[in-house]
Amino acid sequence: MYAIVKAGGRQEKVTVGETITVDRIDAKVGASVNFTTLLVVDGANVTTDPKVLSGVTVTGEILEETKGPKIDILRYKNKTGHRRRQGFRAQHTLVKITAISGAK
Repeated sequence: MYAIVKAGGRQEKVTVGETITVDRIDAKVGASVNFTTLLVVDGANVTTDPKVLSGVTVTGEILEETKGPKIDILRYKNKTGHRRRQGFRAQHTLVKITAISGAK
């Protein structure tokens, strides 16, 4: 059984026991979080009905806060001597999926 959940600005395919990386969640390590379910697949049964999915909960436990890879941004204009350098590292949260409950 697996589910498609909305996590941050993206959709993730999750199964029980899997660890996923999502955009930063403002909660403590060890806290429990619930995700919005968009689709549930249980063998040959595929559930997409919003009324049924409102009763399905995907629960995860926050393992740790991490940072994404460093992204270097360099802007350069020819013949003017204009250069600008900037960096960015996204904040991520590692979440272990503990249960998919309510699916039939």
